[in-house]
Amino acid sequence: MDRKVVLVTGGAGFIGSHLCLRLFEQGHYVLCLDNYFTGRRENFGDRYQELVNSGRFEFVRHDVIQPILLEAHEIFHLACPASPVHYQYNPVKTIKTNVIGTYHMLGLAKRVRARFLLASTSEVYGDPKVHPQPESYWGHVNPIGVRSCYDEGKRVAETLAMDYHRQHDLDIRIARIFNTYGPNMATNDGRVMSNFICQGLRGEPITVYGDGQQTRSFCYVSDLVDGLCRLMACEDHQPVNLGNEGEISMLQLVEAIGRQLGGKLDVVHEELPADDPVRRRPDLTRARKLLAYEPKVSLEDGLKQTIAYFRAELAATAPDPPQ
Repeated sequence: MDRKVVLVTGGAGFIGSHLCLRLFEQGHYVLCLDNYFTGRRENFGDRYQELVNSGRFEFVRHDVIQPILLEAHEIFHLACPASPVHYQYNPVKTIKTNVIGTYHMLGLAKRVRARFLLASTSEVYGDPKVHPQPESYWGHVNPIGVRSCYDEGKRVAETLAMDYHRQHDLDIRIARIFNTYGPNMATNDGRVMSNFICQGLRGEPITVYGDGQQTRSFCYVSDLVDGLCRLMACEDHQPVNLGNEGEISMLQLVEAIGRQLGGKLDVVHEELPADDPVRRRPDLTRARKLLAYEPKVSLEDGLKQTIAYFRAELAATAPDPPQ
């Protein structure tokens, strides 16, 4: 049978929850491990009771900084806060999660001979001098900046994964994930997509850092999960970019969200944060060649679904009107 026991660390988070549901729907036994720092059970919505009652889904509350003994055929290692607000809240904890947590999960994979996928990030490229960014580019990262707990932490995590492969013949995969958005993002995570949409829904001016000409490439979460599953199934150990090549400036994103909300949005400009990349777009040549990977969800369709999600989230958390 193709059914496997699959461990997803950070499984109750934004991307992790979507990945857990995809693996469950494929018929696997899913171990969802999370310490609930940014993850939450609510990300499974109405499916939660179905998952618990199925006998094929188990929630494990655990921090990957601490060792754990589990049995699994595959490990998707996603555990780590991924938004600047969250990973800069406790930078020492962030780098410990990236380094010590990855070390523990690699050790677990070695012990049970599991195939291991590391969720790395486009942040390993830093503020890139090469555009778009291929996997062969080594990056331009400030090792002592306010973002380095995440950027350099992920670079060390990649080093650990590759050294476990070379030294212990561990079957590893490395996914360099570019900006991803969609339902289950937190309303307060500080990422540009959630910030812009929530401010727009509240009728507030949109906060744009710098002149708004800096660019990002936004991948809808279902396309990203498809790429992760394809990467886990492939036979290659080198890093692979996953994301969407559709590059857009911050001001263009404001306009796109405004069109979905039915009007022009006001903008206020603030100082650009330290070490914030000016341009970001993946070179997907390797992903296409190795995985036949091709993002399918347009920005317009992705925004419709994401705005609907945030509208419901904001309505659910709105204070009751005065009596």
